[in-house]
Amino acid sequence: MDGRTELQVELADSFLSRFRGLMGRSALPAGQGLLLVPCNSVHMCFMRFSVDVVYIDRAYRVKKVARGLRPWLGLSFCPGAWGALELAAGEAERLGIEKGSLLRRCDV
Repeated sequence: MDGRTELQVELADSFLSRFRGLMGRSALPAGQGLLLVPCNSVHMCFMRFSVDVVYIDRAYRVKKVARGLRPWLGLSFCPGAWGALELAAGEAERLGIEKGSLLRRCDV
């Protein structure tokens, strides 16, 4: 085993798709995420579940991990981030994602 884990990631790269984000969904299954680009901040208004947010630069290097942002109360910002990968709360830890990690994009 090479220590790699694949995520199924939905891309939100338009104004509408970034605005909608995960609002209205009841959960985000393990192994799935939403990548918002460009994005350097998130809010949890109208959300129904907690998330981890992994902020990345254009090279997919992790700049910051915001863990367990709570519905309605969470707010996070990362100056200089190019994108924000939203995962179910606890997924960043389960996957071993931390500041400085390098994520790899695999287009199928």
